[in-house]
Amino acid sequence: MSRLFVCCLLFIGFSSILHAQSSQLSGRVLLQGVPVPNAMVHVDSTFYTTTDQHGVFTFQAIPYGQYVLYVRHTGLQLFSKRLQLCKAIHYEQDITLAWQLTTLHGIAVHESVSTKKVQESAMNLTIVQSDFIRKNLGGSLMQSLDKLPGVKSIGIGAGNSKPLIRGLGFNQVMVVENGVKHEGQQWGADHGLEIDQFAAGQVEIIKGPASFMYGPDAIGGAIDIKPISLPLAHTMGGTIDLAGKSNNGQWAASGYFYVRTNRWFLTGRFSLSEYGDFRVPADTVHVYSYAVPLYKQHVRNTAGKERNIHLSTGWLGKKLASIFYISRVYNKSGFFANAHGLEPRRVNHNLHDRSSRDIQMPAQEVTHHKIINKTTFNLQQHHIEWQNGFQHNFREEFNHYVNHGYMPPVYPTNRATPATLERSYKKSVFTTALKDEWKVGQHQFTIGANAEWQHNQIDGWSFLIPAFTQWQGGLYVYDKWRVNNQVILHGALRYDLGRIKIEEYADWFPSAIIENGDTSQQYLVRSTAISRRFASLNWSVGISYEPGRVFMKANLGSSFRMPIAKELGANGVNYHYFRYEKGDATLSPERSYQADISLGWKDEKMHITVSPFFNYFPNYIYLNPTSAHDYRYGAGNQVFYYAQSEVVRYGAEMQAQYSFSQQFEATLAAEYLYNEQLSGAKKGYTIPFTPPPSALLSLQYNIPFKQGMKDTYVGVEYRAVAAQNRVVPPERKTPSYQLFGFNAGTAIRCQEQTINIHLQIKNLFNTRYLDHTSFYRLIELPEMGRNIVLSLQVPFTWRKRSEEAKGS
Repeated sequence: MSRLFVCCLLFIGFSSILHAQSSQLSGRVLLQGVPVPNAMVHVDSTFYTTTDQHGVFTFQAIPYGQYVLYVRHTGLQLFSKRLQLCKAIHYEQDITLAWQLTTLHGIAVHESVSTKKVQESAMNLTIVQSDFIRKNLGGSLMQSLDKLPGVKSIGIGAGNSKPLIRGLGFNQVMVVENGVKHEGQQWGADHGLEIDQFAAGQVEIIKGPASFMYGPDAIGGAIDIKPISLPLAHTMGGTIDLAGKSNNGQWAASGYFYVRTNRWFLTGRFSLSEYGDFRVPADTVHVYSYAVPLYKQHVRNTAGKERNIHLSTGWLGKKLASIFYISRVYNKSGFFANAHGLEPRRVNHNLHDRSSRDIQMPAQEVTHHKIINKTTFNLQQHHIEWQNGFQHNFREEFNHYVNHGYMPPVYPTNRATPATLERSYKKSVFTTALKDEWKVGQHQFTIGANAEWQHNQIDGWSFLIPAFTQWQGGLYVYDKWRVNNQVILHGALRYDLGRIKIEEYADWFPSAIIENGDTSQQYLVRSTAISRRFASLNWSVGISYEPGRVFMKANLGSSFRMPIAKELGANGVNYHYFRYEKGDATLSPERSYQADISLGWKDEKMHITVSPFFNYFPNYIYLNPTSAHDYRYGAGNQVFYYAQSEVVRYGAEMQAQYSFSQQFEATLAAEYLYNEQLSGAKKGYTIPFTPPPSALLSLQYNIPFKQGMKDTYVGVEYRAVAAQNRVVPPERKTPSYQLFGFNAGTAIRCQEQTINIHLQIKNLFNTRYLDHTSFYRLIELPEMGRNIVLSLQVPFTWRKRSEEAKGS
């Protein structure tokens, strides 16, 4: 591997020498005749700079070749122009920008620079802006993105969910926030991401393996959450976001402020949210054959609240910029009281039904702290980024003490662990990543390295997964070769190395062990000490081809994922599923091979894309149910153990948009996924949480008001979901269903501010249905009933850039 990596470096070095010829490029950026300071100017995605206080920018040395010059600034239209640099002379470009007017329509909203990034990528990439999230506001960020084909969420309750991309989730999908991999307790479906959706500026979704750039945990895809754009120089202001939901009485408020001088800036966001028990269109549900009546159709004890704080500050120079992101995300929520523990009957209905807004046990509290620094260097031809992050995730589950097996009937008073603390997890994570981008002729090279160290501690009277320490690192090289204006070739190579050390865990209570007729009391070891090392070399090749209205992208690659501590060392009752789970210390890493193609056609009225894919796992890791039952710890619960099997997956997504006129348009999004286990105990079956085929049809009419209001629209939605009859036992089949929705919105001009209003009515006809990717679907609990969602965004400005510019 070392020889291969050295050869790559030598090749890049010799290429740099052979293409040393360069040109100078400078210019001035104006807005209505006034210089625009601190505008971002970049040549392709390789050379970056910002304009000075007079609107002037300069690039000292750019190699000969064809480029695209971009100039962008918050609130202004993106400027782009193709350049041909072929002589060692000084090129000058004077650029006039215009104010940005945005019209929202369709499933995903893209700015020009985002559209170009999507077109040039060989991977299946979708980019959505914060306007899309506000327009489709859900209980969590992932629930706000579930209109995108191939993207779903494993939800528990109204405010918690995990991402699911093409049927893969948990540690198979990587979530990145502000450039750093988000690390929580992502192995569990019973809690959501510690992400504030109000703080998301732009979200990039990669469907399919993205390991060569993001790392091993992106074996199924990646969700990259970008921050809100930096404020203009010499400005001060902010926004207030308000939201309300009828189904669970949720209210949410988020305040954002910013202030910036010429180089320094400071931003802050404070988000609050509270909600009650959500309602379903059912009076009774059956929890494993036991009938549970619902008081006023409320799913008891699913209320919750959030308290989030985000701060960012930094210095923005021409050649050096450094930004700090600091956040604290807090969530407290209850679990459906009849579906947690060993016995659904042990519920105090008088207590839990007294109020729909209190949070009783069982419940969870999650606090996630994050500190991130991103420093960029622009050194002639090189754009270098160095990112460092620290995260601390603290999750606690609270419940009344329940003894089983040889646990004492009464909880000991001399134990340091409280009797109400069922489980807790404390994870500390340090990450660092360094990459360098530069251009040599028509080649844009990226070389990078990243490393991560994490330590997870456990506590509580119940045991499921052991404490562990893990580190992993990787090196990669990526070449983006623009053959001509129509063809771009991509190639990447990545090497990863990692190690996980699992700590031994023994029961805090003795068990009676009979040996040779003698009975002794022993503290049984539930998890033995494990130390495993993993390494893998992976690759990716691709092409993007756009000759005109027709376009094509294709990508072929491999990836791998280390098994996690739960898969290697679990040995306990999972109260959320009423099952006993056991890990396997001998599991090998998951490997994946995938081919992904996107074919499309576009003109002034229509845009259609079809994206078929094929995915092969030689050793997919899954949780396999057995006929055994555990009576020592699990009170007779069925035993599930982690196993591996050969799995094939294939399917397709389709997006189409047609404009009947400037005001009326239709959007169709559809998806299909098939997977099958080719070996192992469940040969011939699918894998869990496989979403059924579905289609979403949206009709939208844009109302052209002349004064006072803009971006006004009304729309209806129709979602059809097929039955999912291909399940892996003990999963249950889910029937087909159809849903209708309504949405409307407008932007009201009030003096010099614009107030954005969005209205949604979800599940318009209060339909009872089961979502196959929902956590509660396992106990046949229907999804949330009719829900009216109203959101409002009010911007405010204390100081404008134009006033400062006129005085300069």
